[in-house]
Amino acid sequence: MRDAVLAALASRGLEWTGPIEHFEVLASTSDTLKRRARAGAPEFSVVTAGAQTAGRGRSGHAWASPRGNLYLSVLLRPRLTPADVVALPLAAGVALADALGEHGVAPLLKWPNDVVVGERKLAGILVEGSSGPGGLEAVIVGVGVNVALDPASLPGELAGRVTSLHALTGRAIAVAEVAASVLAGLRVWYDRLARDGRAHVLAAWKARAVPWWGRLVEARSGGSVLRGTARDLDERGALVLDLEDGTRVAVVSGEISELRLSGGGSPR
Repeated sequence: MRDAVLAALASRGLEWTGPIEHFEVLASTSDTLKRRARAGAPEFSVVTAGAQTAGRGRSGHAWASPRGNLYLSVLLRPRLTPADVVALPLAAGVALADALGEHGVAPLLKWPNDVVVGERKLAGILVEGSSGPGGLEAVIVGVGVNVALDPASLPGELAGRVTSLHALTGRAIAVAEVAASVLAGLRVWYDRLARDGRAHVLAAWKARAVPWWGRLVEARSGGSVLRGTARDLDERGALVLDLEDGTRVAVVSGEISELRLSGGGSPR
């Protein structure tokens, strides 16, 4: 896997500057890379796995991780302003959507960072940071992409909520090729965030978003439910909602467990 990823990157004219480690089975690529980071691993260190036994998404939700798909984590050591750091998850989302678009699909971003085709989830991102006395020291960008997954193999209603590159295209796509496109896209958008700032990333994210602006949505966080009209992203990347009682709120990453179109609204 490692050599195939490096070869695919080289075919794009990109020499990856960090070490790439591949494991047949891991509990979690992100947890493994966190340990590497604490031990001083350099920026752009990468860990991939053929399968995960304890993969997870946002809010601690489990991420099914059978073989044949991409499980990848990248270590960043950002030299960004505190104001721009908050846009890292959105930059990663843009990078992932663009990367998957190279493989014959038309993905959109569902806030905060699910990649969907139609109403089915194709990929997801989990971004986790760690700080020390000097501030933010490391950010782990964890990526899961359904490459060869057969949605019909999944239990219950989950089968109707996910898709894969193979299911969408009918083609066998090498996981290493998907990994290379994701890594190349991350490098582009990480550099762009550092160069152009978060406003450029926010605009790019909104341009790739599912078309729910001006529509009624439902946001669930723990035991609470917020219903309102999706208006915009604020300067932090939080989702701005106009609630049914007329108040305006910003829903920030980490407080959302589900956000979906629930009908009844109309674009304005």
